[in-house]
Amino acid sequence: MIKVKNLTKYYGSRLAVDNISFNVAKGEIVGFLGPNAAGKTTTMRILTGFMMPTRGDVWVAGYDMLSHSLEARQHIGYFAEAVPLYTDMTVRSYLDFLARLRGLDKNRIKTRIGDVVGICHLEEYIDVLIGKLSKGFRQRVGVAQAIIHEPEVLILDEPTVGIDPIQVAMTRQLIKELGKEHTVLLSTHILPEVSMTCGRVIIIHEGRIAAEDSIENLASMIGGAKRIRLEVAGPSQQVAERLRQIKGVQRVSYQDSDYTVECAAGQDPRGQIMEAIVRSGWSLLSLESIEMSLEDIFLKLTTEEETNR
Repeated sequence: MIKVKNLTKYYGSRLAVDNISFNVAKGEIVGFLGPNAAGKTTTMRILTGFMMPTRGDVWVAGYDMLSHSLEARQHIGYFAEAVPLYTDMTVRSYLDFLARLRGLDKNRIKTRIGDVVGICHLEEYIDVLIGKLSKGFRQRVGVAQAIIHEPEVLILDEPTVGIDPIQVAMTRQLIKELGKEHTVLLSTHILPEVSMTCGRVIIIHEGRIAAEDSIENLASMIGGAKRIRLEVAGPSQQVAERLRQIKGVQRVSYQDSDYTVECAAGQDPRGQIMEAIVRSGWSLLSLESIEMSLEDIFLKLTTEEETNR
C-alpha cells in the first residue's frame, strides 16, 4: 500500500531525510517514531503529497505520488496533528463539506456521514458546533474527516496528543478497528500506545531509518543484556554485594528490598541467583525477567549514538 524508496529531502543545505526506504503492506498498522527533528514530519508531509522530495520515490495504493499525485491522494486519509476544523460548523455540516470537497457522489454523502459518525462514536454530537466539543471529540471529528472518502491508506499524526486517558483508550480502540479495513501509518510520541496498537514499528533518527521490525524482534536483536527484577527479604547491602559476585551479573541496583540485575549478553543467571539467596539464608519473595519495552528500544537507538560521540 505504501512504498518508499531512497527518499531524500534537503532544506537548503540541511539534510532532513537521508535516503530512506520502507514498505507498509495492506492491512498493517505500523508505528512511525522518531525524536524531534528526526525527519518524521517531513517524511509524512511527502507521503501525503504536501511536500516534494529532493529525490526518491513514493507510491501509495500503486500510484506514484510524484507523477500521479491526485490519484495517490484520493487513496489517502490524513489526520494532521493540527486538523483544520471549522469551529463555527456542526459536525454534520463539516463532514458534508469535506465529503463534497473530496468529490463524493451527493447521493452517497448522507449515508457516508452516518457511517463515519458511527465508527467514530459521534452520534450524540452530530449537530453540535465543533467549537463546543472537547479536545478529544474534536480529535474524533478529525479522524472522521480522514475516512469520509473511504481511503485505503490512513496516515495519522499524533491522534492522541492532548487528550485525557479515557479518550486515549477510546482512540486506541478506534485505530485498531480502522486497521481491519485500512492500512495505517501511525505517528505518535506516546510509545505505550504504539506497543498496544501496532504490529510493527519504524524508527527514524537523524533522517535515517534506525530500526524497522516488530517490537518483539527489535527487543531480541538490540536488547543485549537481560534484566531481572527480584524481591529479597534480607540486608540490602549484603544482598546486593552477593548478587554482584554471581557470574554473568554486570550491574545491580536496589531500593529497599527490590533489586534490578543486569546480566551480560547471552547470560541467564536466574538459577545461580536463587541458589545464592537460599544458601545465604535470605527469603526470595519474587523473581522475574524484565522484557525490553518500546521506550527502552527507542531510547537505546536514539540516544546511544549521541552518548558515544
